[in-house]
Amino acid sequence: MANITVLGAGSWGTALGMVLAHNNHDCLLWSHREKQAEEILKDHTNKQYLPDTKLPENLRATSDLKVAIEHASTIVIAVPTKAIREVCQDFVKLMNDKKLFIHVSKGIEPDSLKRISEMIAEEIPASLVEGIVVLSGPSHAEEVVLQHPTTITVASDNMVAAEKVQDLFMNNYFRVYTNDDVIGVEIGAALKNVIALAAGIVDGLGYGDNAKAALITRGLAEISRLGISLGAKPYTFSGLTGMGDLIATCTSVHSRNWRAGNLLGKGASLEEVLEEVGMIVEGVRTTKAAHQLAVKQEVDMPITAALHSVLFENVHPKEAVDSLMHRTKKNELEDYKTF
Repeated sequence: MANITVLGAGSWGTALGMVLAHNNHDCLLWSHREKQAEEILKDHTNKQYLPDTKLPENLRATSDLKVAIEHASTIVIAVPTKAIREVCQDFVKLMNDKKLFIHVSKGIEPDSLKRISEMIAEEIPASLVEGIVVLSGPSHAEEVVLQHPTTITVASDNMVAAEKVQDLFMNNYFRVYTNDDVIGVEIGAALKNVIALAAGIVDGLGYGDNAKAALITRGLAEISRLGISLGAKPYTFSGLTGMGDLIATCTSVHSRNWRAGNLLGKGASLEEVLEEVGMIVEGVRTTKAAHQLAVKQEVDMPITAALHSVLFENVHPKEAVDSLMHRTKKNELEDYKTF
């Protein structure tokens, strides 16, 4: 049994807390909302995020960050990308010994263009870090809580830490692989949300399987191009946090990024979409960062650029699709000749 705290009681943080509780770890969920923590603790529900789910009785909750940090030797960071730095700055003041950190958020910070593990490393002194591990893969919270078979990857520069996390989470419905390509795993995890937004737009416009298959395939090509330019390993993008996560996020109604894109394709404004979805749509913020990163790395990312024009430049979704279809002809395998 390990003492573990999950920071963030949204759908994914709660689902992972359930996995850890099922594995008989002493898991504590932290929420910044006192009422939510009380509901989880007393009623064993989290109706805002997982309305039909009964939580294990051994999964506890608190809204006291000091209690949450002092409880654990392992910290799972499950807050939105935009809150990573603030949460780290808050809890690092409460630490006095090394802890193992696992992050499960998917995004890139605009302007700084930092990956999440880089943000965490900047905010927490190395003397307090046993290891930083990213957990990612095709895994909708709504299916994990039903104990449907799920496979994910844990990646770290410290493989001892990665294997420790593998052991914490692995069970008969939650299979965990290890990977040493942190850059590839984080880039794949972040940019699949961008392509999922675009996939939702394609569906919202009423296009069919041909268009979506093309979008997913060419989306993976540009994710791979960007990741490899940053030092990622090419084969990572054919794995769980590349193609696997892309398929799940682009084709499922559970995906809030797909849902947001679908509403955009049907004519809703970005403001209306974000209000309707009611949860953080990571792909919106990541599209801005990915576009900036593509320019910096001099990498061609036409789908990302087209989505950026829809989200931030008032271009109509159909006009953006038309611009993609009318680009200059090229060889399909041109992207892969240097791999």
